[in-house]
Amino acid sequence: MRFTLATTAALAAIVALAGCSSSSSTPSMTGMNHGSSPMNSAPAASDSFNSADVDFATGMIPHHTQAVAMTDTLAKKSGIDPAVSAIATKIKAEQGPEITTMKSWLTEWKVPNSSGMGMDHGMGMMSDADMSALDSATGVAAAKLFLTQMMQHHEGAIAMATTEVSQGKNADAVALAKNIVATQTAEITAFKSLLAAL
Repeated sequence: MRFTLATTAALAAIVALAGCSSSSSTPSMTGMNHGSSPMNSAPAASDSFNSADVDFATGMIPHHTQAVAMTDTLAKKSGIDPAVSAIATKIKAEQGPEITTMKSWLTEWKVPNSSGMGMDHGMGMMSDADMSALDSATGVAAAKLFLTQMMQHHEGAIAMATTEVSQGKNADAVALAKNIVATQTAEITAFKSLLAAL
């Protein structure tokens, strides 16, 4: 790939995002106390969280899990532009710890971690056919497909996170949602620059 001005700008954005995400991608769990009273399998809202927080975590966990699977698929391929590989690595580094954090919230809230795993292919989720297409693609075509699919995936995550920001109650969940909106919006801009340069 020719390293054009667009590519250089995209790489600069990736580096800048990596610096920001190291301190903000996963909200601190310190100081959180959701109480220890027993709850049913479908918990009612409490002083520390509400149903929007539960929906956010149970929906975002499988969403993030699929994004990480997409980055793992890309990492196994040869001939991928280094800038695309770099942003895929960054996505995995961000979303892996966020999955762990959200699962810990569900444990505290007495919500099964399997909740949301039956999520449909809305909100940017890839279908089995989409995942197979990425698995089969090679070289530049694979890089372009990854960026295009991940852009759609991010748009779905941003929509989910925006709902959490407006309707959620738990401070840490809302903080994570705000970070997802900011980080993934910036990454979509980087995806577009990378696609134009490939």
